[in-house]
Amino acid sequence: MSVEIKVPTLGESVTTATIAKWLKQPGDEVKEDEPVVELETDKVSVEVAAPQAGVLGPQAVKEGDEVEVGALLATVEPGKADAAPAAPKTAAPEKKVEAPATPAAKPAAPAADAAAALPAARKLMAENGLNAGQVGQGTGLGGRITKGDVLGFLSQPQAAMPAAAPKAARKDDPREERVKMTRLRRTIARRLKEAQNTAAMLTTFNEIDMSGAMALRAEFQDNFVKKHGVKLGYMSIFSRAVIAALKEFPAINAEIDGEDVIYRDFVNLGIAVGGPNGLVVPVIRDADKMGFAQIEKTIAGFGKAAREGTLKLDELSGGTFSITNGGIYGSLLSTPILNSPQSGILGMHSIQERPVAVNGQVVIRPMMYVALSYDHRIVDGKEAVSFLVRLKQNVEDPRRLLIDV
Repeated sequence: MSVEIKVPTLGESVTTATIAKWLKQPGDEVKEDEPVVELETDKVSVEVAAPQAGVLGPQAVKEGDEVEVGALLATVEPGKADAAPAAPKTAAPEKKVEAPATPAAKPAAPAADAAAALPAARKLMAENGLNAGQVGQGTGLGGRITKGDVLGFLSQPQAAMPAAAPKAARKDDPREERVKMTRLRRTIARRLKEAQNTAAMLTTFNEIDMSGAMALRAEFQDNFVKKHGVKLGYMSIFSRAVIAALKEFPAINAEIDGEDVIYRDFVNLGIAVGGPNGLVVPVIRDADKMGFAQIEKTIAGFGKAAREGTLKLDELSGGTFSITNGGIYGSLLSTPILNSPQSGILGMHSIQERPVAVNGQVVIRPMMYVALSYDHRIVDGKEAVSFLVRLKQNVEDPRRLLIDV
């Protein structure tokens, strides 16, 4: 009994696909679950498999056709393919051919344009600033460019890419001063650009009522300083709140390594501090094992070392998540950039009194906007939003950190 192969469900909001390539032809023997055709949409590339073993029947559509979800692609007939006898080989008579006086001109390949590309290929070219002419002749039906053609082009060595026109030397104005970038600034620039190029970075926001944290500091500050010799600041409160939230949402504390995701049973917390040559991010190792006082002392030590330029290289590596506080410079809202290869960074901002609605009444509260930038490749939007909600709850009522709820 023959079985139909139909276009499967392709995901939310995707209703059509393009036949990118037939992997099997009519009369070919197929196994159960063996891919027989490749579909392309604007979002994904999907292989459709045979629902049973047998022989592929007639194809209802051809390469390059656009089909809707549920449309018939082909059928699988029961049985095995007939083995066609090989035609006997006969020796071709020798024929003397004289070489042409001049080499024949190679026919020019047909010009490629955006219309000659499948939807997924057009999207990928647009994302990478390419045009069909750069990719060249496609391997799809009628020379159409497929997503695989674009990926193949992108995987070529950089030297194979078309060379950019040389940039004309900049003529300095007499009123300008040219200063060579420091090694630290060059490293910061390189790493920030790497983060933009490699991660699928998004940012989500929330706001925190700082009344609870401020009341906690006011009540215990004197005793805290007497016992520990350091002030109780907001950074330790946020650090402990972040650590508690990371345990609940471990993907934000993870990183991508090739095709693997590395999850961690610890938190090495990067804290951005300002130095004379720029912002650096020293790392509090095993911060999840530290209390408020130890975190405050470590951060104070990092700040002093950054100002004096005595931070060690090993203090700047190994972080799993970072916090940056632009509020100390007056920032009200920002989108922090990831510290690669980390998958998340929290941005704190300045505290401002604003009118807010509480239990149906408009009251004035000290409010702070917070931002979480995350790598969408391994962190879902729901996780990112839930992380910030948990952080908000932990900071607004720090007692939650003591009873682990």
